Amino acid sequence: MLAERRHQLILRALRSGGPAAVTDLSEELGVSPATIRRDLVKLEEDGLLTRVHGGAVADDGDQPFAEVAEVRVAEKDAIAEHAAALVRDGQSVLLDIGTTAYRLARQLHGRRLTVITSNLVVYEELADDEGIELVLLGGMLRREYRSLVGFLTEDNLRQLHADWVFLGTSGVRPGGEVMDTTVVEVPVKRAMIKAGDTVVLLADQAKFPGTGMAKVCGPEDLDVVVTNAPVDPATRSSLEEAGVEVAVAGRVKA
Repeated sequence: MLAERRHQLILRALRSGGPAAVTDLSEELGVSPATIRRDLVKLEEDGLLTRVHGGAVADDGDQPFAEVAEVRVAEKDAIAEHAAALVRDGQSVLLDIGTTAYRLARQLHGRRLTVITSNLVVYEELADDEGIELVLLGGMLRREYRSLVGFLTEDNLRQLHADWVFLGTSGVRPGGEVMDTTVVEVPVKRAMIKAGDTVVLLADQAKFPGTGMAKVCGPEDLDVVVTNAPVDPATRSSLEEAGVEVAVAGRVKA
C-alpha cells in the first residue's frame, strides 16, 4: 500500500473512531508497527494529528468559522490592510472563504469595487455597502464554515473574471505548495485561481508550514504572497524562484 493511501486511512480511522493505538492501526492496515510509527511522525509534522503514548489522535484542522475568527486577529488585519491597498477603485475582487478574506472585506468599505465571493461572512459584511457591486456565488452550504462549495460554485466561477483573487490557505510547504485541510474546498480554490488576473495568497506566520494534506496549487500559480512576518528562507526561495513577490505587511518594499 502506498504511503499516501495509508495516511488517508489513518486519518479516516482517527477522525471516525477517536484515538487509536499503533497496534490497532497496524492490524487494520496490514503493515508493521514500525511503518505506522513512521506514518504518524510524518502526519504529525504536517499538523494533521498528535502522537500520544502508544498511538495518535486526530487534529481537526477544519475548525468552525466562529472559532478561527477569534485567532490572530491583529495579524490578519495587518495582512488585510496591505492587500486592500493593492486594489484600485473600479476593479473586480474575488474573495476566498476564510477569516483573513473576511478581515480584507472589512477594509473595502467605501470603495467602488465589484466583489465576488462564496464566503457568506464576506457577503454579510458588504451587503449594505452601496458602493460595492456584490456577486454571491451559488453552491452547497457548509454551515460551520459559512461558505458555498460544489460544482455549482465552480461553474459560476468559469463564467466570471476578476482583476484580483485573494486566496486563503491552511499551510504553505517549503516548496511553495499551497495546501488545504478540506478536500471539498480545493476545486473551488483552483477555479478561483483560473478566474483571476492576479492571484494573491493571504497567509499569516502560522501558515508556514501550517497544515493540510490537499494541494491547492504550486507557487507558479501565485503572483503575490502577503504575510505578517518574514517567511523562512527555504519557502521564500521557492516562491521567489517561481516569480512570486513576497510582501510583509507593514514593511516598505526595498
